[in-house]
Amino acid sequence: MDTRRCILVVDDTPLFRDLESVFLARSGRVITARDAVEGIAALRRERPDVAVIDLHMPGAGGDDMCRTIKADPEISSTPVILVTGSDAPEDHALAIRAGADDVLAKPLSRVTLIHAVNRFLRSPVLRGLARVRLETVVRIRLPDEDAWGTARNLSRGGIFVELEHPISTSTEVELEFRLPDAPTLLAPTAQVVWHRPGAPDAPMGLGLQFLALDGASAQRIEAFVYEHLPAAAEPLFDATGSEGR
Repeated sequence: MDTRRCILVVDDTPLFRDLESVFLARSGRVITARDAVEGIAALRRERPDVAVIDLHMPGAGGDDMCRTIKADPEISSTPVILVTGSDAPEDHALAIRAGADDVLAKPLSRVTLIHAVNRFLRSPVLRGLARVRLETVVRIRLPDEDAWGTARNLSRGGIFVELEHPISTSTEVELEFRLPDAPTLLAPTAQVVWHRPGAPDAPMGLGLQFLALDGASAQRIEAFVYEHLPAAAEPLFDATGSEGR
């Protein structure tokens, strides 16, 4: 019997199923499905350790499949990685709102896919996304006024910002910031997911999880993170949660 970790890949396009299966062959035993119906059946039968699911498929999409998984107590603990196939920022937000544990964009980077899957396979205790130090001014757009803060770290999933303006948890905001030496302004929407209380030696801080994030911006953030991540880094938490997502 094959005792390796099991990975479920669900995509209606054979090329992408085959490509992801090749990428992940060394990470575990890969099983595939062509749509959400096959995927749910395979998930209940095989109980994979992680599921990589295309967001847009005929019939029930990946977001519907993710909601089904997260709503069923028997399989709700299965980590779900949703893969978006367009540059639309709304796709990223749709995946997050569906309950995805991670979101990747096509064209898939082999390294990024392997790292994303292995994060769920290495330990039963979920570790956070890789994060790196970042110092840049962040504009936070609110309905009545704008707040300004300073980013201190960044991951593919979110950003940590120090500021003096209190913003309640679950508040959705618009962000504007630039990566160092990059002329292009990044403007995702985000949700406040945790607070760091202010102290005499440290200002108040917010952990913000990205919602609407276009594909080009997601790739720039991903490239920045991996370019600046120490080779031996094993992050225990990221910008989207004080103890990981």
